[in-house]
Amino acid sequence: MSKETMENKANEPLTTAEHLVHKDENILEVSHLKKYFPIGGNVLGKSKGYVKAVDDVSFSIKRGTTMGLVGESGCGKSTTGRTILRLIQKTDGEVLFNGVDVNQLDRKAMNDMRTKMQIIFQDPYSSLSPRLPVGEIIGEAVREHHLVPKKELDDYVTRIMNNCGLQEYHKDRYPHEFSGGQRQRICIARALALNPEFIVCDEPVSALDVSIQAQIINLLKDLQTEHNLTYLFISHDLSVVEHISDTIGVMYLGSLVETGTKEDIFAKPLHPYTQALFSAIPIPDPDARMNRIILEGSIPSPANPPQGCKFHTRCSKCMEICKHAVPETKDMGNGHHVRCHLYDDVKSDNK
Repeated sequence: MSKETMENKANEPLTTAEHLVHKDENILEVSHLKKYFPIGGNVLGKSKGYVKAVDDVSFSIKRGTTMGLVGESGCGKSTTGRTILRLIQKTDGEVLFNGVDVNQLDRKAMNDMRTKMQIIFQDPYSSLSPRLPVGEIIGEAVREHHLVPKKELDDYVTRIMNNCGLQEYHKDRYPHEFSGGQRQRICIARALALNPEFIVCDEPVSALDVSIQAQIINLLKDLQTEHNLTYLFISHDLSVVEHISDTIGVMYLGSLVETGTKEDIFAKPLHPYTQALFSAIPIPDPDARMNRIILEGSIPSPANPPQGCKFHTRCSKCMEICKHAVPETKDMGNGHHVRCHLYDDVKSDNK
């Protein structure tokens, strides 16, 4: 291939699956991601304001690892995951998957990308069609994307189901005939059938009993090891997140306030909001004393967030600067980052 041909090929638009092959250490890089939802509107169609569901979020995930995304209900965790997958359109920012900006892909290339980026929803019952048998639910997308020859589809679906703890005779049954844990296994099998590299797990165990939660978490970890999967694991259950995650991001009112390795975050949470969340983790020792941090007040509206630090209205360590200045992200070493004015004196070269 001539030099001129190589240069022309490098300048071609991102339209085919060949551009999706990339093997950087980070499988996903999210930069300044924003998703604002318009509020109402007048007779001219002009919105009255915006709900800032995701507000300037940046993080990256290494290939084959799990990032846990935690925070209170309504903080923007699920919206972040769905915006990354382009299930909803971003307002601003950049999402790079294998080095490719997914928001710049045309329809065909994005359709190819769908096989590599999948999601497991929170409610397994509502996310499964009640009119289709399980075999059809799992095999539908496989057939649509022509991943295996038609004559091999049935055996392929059987193999995927076995990997997820389902039996072959389950193919002809409908979702309402299964328990909650079995339905979630069906959802996992449906995602796994497309041979993805990255899966958004949107609170996949929150609707299940504790004993079933453990089984699903262990299944996800086994599949990750076997298929080298990468997870964005969204949850409000810190005990589950600690068990499955390698890194953790803490969200509050649409923004990431702290990120780091699991070991650093759990050993030394820095942000007052993270400290309050972790103080609420139950301890299985009835004689142990819990230093519970009670947050005063309620979460401000994402349509009208406070000026300065968004958390200052509920923070017991609030200073005057917190009320008017947005804190910068500080690197505390070992990839541990925090957005809080308590650490303004930390030098930027502290790595």
